[in-house]
This record gives sequence, C-alpha cells and structure tokens, in this order.
Amino acid sequence: MRPAADLDVPLALERASPVPLHVQLAAALRSAALDGLLPPGSRMPPTRVLAARLGVARSTVLAAYEQLDGEGFLEGRHGSGTFLSASLAAAGVPPRPSGRGPGDAPRPLPGVVDLRPGRPSTRRLADPAWTRAWRAAVAEVPDVEGPPEGLPELREEIAAHLRAARGLDARAEDVLVTAGTGEALSLLAHALDLPGRPVVVEDPGYPAARAVLTRHRGELVGVPVDDDGLVVDALPRGGPAPALVFVTPSHQYPLGGRLPLQRRLALLRWAQERGTVVVEDDYDGEFRFDVAPLPALAGLDRGGRVVYVGTFSKVLTPWLRMGYVVVPPALGAAVRSVRGDLGTPVSALDQRALARYLAAGSLRRHIARSRRDYAHVRARLERLLAPHPRLRLRGLEAGLHAVVDLPAGADAAAVLARVADGGVLLADLAAYALDPAAPGHGPAVVLGYGSATLGELERAVGLLLAAVGERAAPAPVSRSGGAP
Repeated sequence: MRPAADLDVPLALERASPVPLHVQLAAALRSAALDGLLPPGSRMPPTRVLAARLGVARSTVLAAYEQLDGEGFLEGRHGSGTFLSASLAAAGVPPRPSGRGPGDAPRPLPGVVDLRPGRPSTRRLADPAWTRAWRAAVAEVPDVEGPPEGLPELREEIAAHLRAARGLDARAEDVLVTAGTGEALSLLAHALDLPGRPVVVEDPGYPAARAVLTRHRGELVGVPVDDDGLVVDALPRGGPAPALVFVTPSHQYPLGGRLPLQRRLALLRWAQERGTVVVEDDYDGEFRFDVAPLPALAGLDRGGRVVYVGTFSKVLTPWLRMGYVVVPPALGAAVRSVRGDLGTPVSALDQRALARYLAAGSLRRHIARSRRDYAHVRARLERLLAPHPRLRLRGLEAGLHAVVDLPAGADAAAVLARVADGGVLLADLAAYALDPAAPGHGPAVVLGYGSATLGELERAVGLLLAAVGERAAPAPVSRSGGAP
C-alpha cells in the first residue's frame, strides 16, 4: 500500500485561523478518509516527513495522529508504522467527529483513567443505526448550501425530540443548530450586546461558560448554589439589570442539585421583573434516576425570557461537538442575524447524519440503553462508598457525575495528586468556583462515572479511599474491567 505522502490529499492549513493546527490537520485527514481519498489500510507518512512537507512542528503531526488514533481512524503496527484503520472498510462510514477537540481537558496519557466530568460512554454508539445514518448522509450531494440556522430536517427532528423528551412546545423555526454550549453562548452574547453588562452565573459553576462570557466582556456576578441548585433569593435586586443569568437547573454543574419547582418559578418572576434573559443549560437532562422529571424552565416560561440550550455531546459523543439553542421569538431575529453574519461552524454532513439518526428513533433507543448502563454504574458507586460515611456522596439524582465530599480538613489537591499517581484523574470542586481560593463547600472531588467501566470505577474509589486514609479495603476490581 502506497504511503499517504504519495496521495493527492488536500492538507492546506490556515495559520491565521483560531483553530489549532493539529485540529485542522486531523480534520483534513479525517475528511480524506471519509471521502475515500485514503483507502483503509493506507500507510500514513512518518510524522517527521509529514511535518516537513507541511512546514509545521513534528508535535503538531503527533497530536493529530493521537487524536485520530483515539477516534479509531488510525492504528499503529509495531515496527511498521501508522496506518489508516483497515476496520473502516468493514464498518462503512464511521462516526465523524468535528475536529474541535475532546472537551475542556487534554487527552490523558495512555493507561490513565480519566474520570473527570463531561465524558459519556460511547461503547454503545458504534451500532448499525449509527453507521447507516452516516452512510446515508455521505451518499447525498446537496445542490445548495444549507441555511445558517441549520438544516431544516435536523431542526424539525430536534424540536420533535424536545417535545417528546422534555415536554417543550418547541418549533423548528425557533431552533438553531450550534457547535455546542460555548458557541450558543457566544451567539447570545453578540445578540445581547454583552460588553460591560452584568451577567449572573452559578458559583460554583461551569468554567467554560464563564470563560465565554468573560471573553465577550461580560461582568460576572456569582450567585451561590446549595444542594438544590441556584439560591434564587441571592439574585441581585438592585443596580443595573443583568443581561442574562446562566443556570443548570436539571443537574447543577457541578454540585448536582435539581432546582425545585418553587425556585424555578421564582427565578422566572425575577427575570421578568428585571428584564433579564435566562439561559437554561440542559446539558444532561436526559439522564434521571429514581426521580420524576421536573419541567424545564423553558416549559414554564410565559414571558419569553428563557433561552434553552442543549447538546448532543453528553448523549452521544463529545467528538460530535454539536448542540442546539431554542430561542424565544423576542430574541429570534437578533440571534439569527448574528448567525447570518458569522455563518455556521457545523458541517452539513454532520447535520444530515444526525437528522437521520433522530428520524429513525435511534437516539431515543440509544438514550434508553445508556440510561440503564449508567444506572448500573451509579448504583455500584453508591455501594462502594456506602461503608465509608466520612465520604459523602451527592448529586446522583441525575446526570453522569457526582460530588464526593472529603473528610473535614482534608487537602483536596493532595488527595487528587495521590489518586493521579495511581493513574486516575478526578476534578477538584474548588476549581469550579469563581474564586478557587475563597472558602466554599469544603474539600471535595468531582467524579464523572459516565465513561467508567466497573473495573475503572472500583480502581478510582480504592485510590480515593487510600488517599484519605480509610482503613477498609476497597472492593475487588472486576477481572474483565469491561462495561456494565
């Protein structure tokens, strides 16, 4: 098989682009594979050769190859080099990530178990329904470019999904397809003319959302959260009206609380009185355990104040990097104007594939299967920590992560370092606060169990117990280490 260096593959990189070079390179190679320009089994050029050809650092090519290796596009053969995976021929068209990176944190080193929050399991995703959707999408050659709001068929399917799954009276004309929560917030920031205006965020809360709002020069106003979510009584009553309030009511990020109905209604009254837009981030609302669903803020809204933000990163894969925003009519024209000026960053191919996946009912079935898997892992986590009352477990009613409160006086950073020495990554709750050094909720770690196998979960809990000096032996590690 001739090497990729001899193939006529377009690999132009835009050095002025804000997209990192290694992400651009991975996207170009991925597209070449999907388009058939690189046949399965093709030998890839050595990293030094390709780096010299493109005029980039070898580390750029290494990073791109590592990303594609993690996605299953490439495979290394000892003593022979790197090849485009031969399994692609049998699998048809594989899932096509967007090339914008795996999330908020860098890819861990081989052998390290990353149980920081935000990572769902993708073990059930590579099924015939997923492959059929991508094959059908690639087979179509559109005559015209899709609208900047997103393909109409995908917007229709998203609206139908929200009506069935979240009880929202969603209309396709109010839906915009986005490249995730960050891009949705950026659209809103432009539409609301954010610079210099106060914006309310949960504290602790979602760091990536704060970063987007700060980049748009919003003035962050932190409001405390408790075990039930945002403390609505602490919202600012005087001074300039905030442009928006960013909340995660279905599963507060990161504490895990579910905002009670009374607080939801009080938040909407406050927003109406102050003329503030409520941004409802329902990032993993599909996953609830042992509790009845609470109505979305957007479903309770009668004043047109709520912008509903959703993502497919948690229900499918972060590599897709696709989400959506449901905008009330009063804001619709302004948001669509911004999107028309900036254009859409979401590939029409990705949109077509996802539209077919939803239309076939495959997303609904995938969520149902995944919910059963997650419930099993969640129950195992509860059993592992139940004999250890010094470690309080909370935030398990919904979502794919939990908070583990450490014993009073524990040094969370030191605990995390000891756990990391054992090859497991967890997150420090303090990192989610506006001021990580300020007194907060006490020492605690955030554990994402969405992507964990039972063996990995038991290993993580065992390391955590040892790090805080618990005498009880951890549960035995599953021999298979496989998925539940």
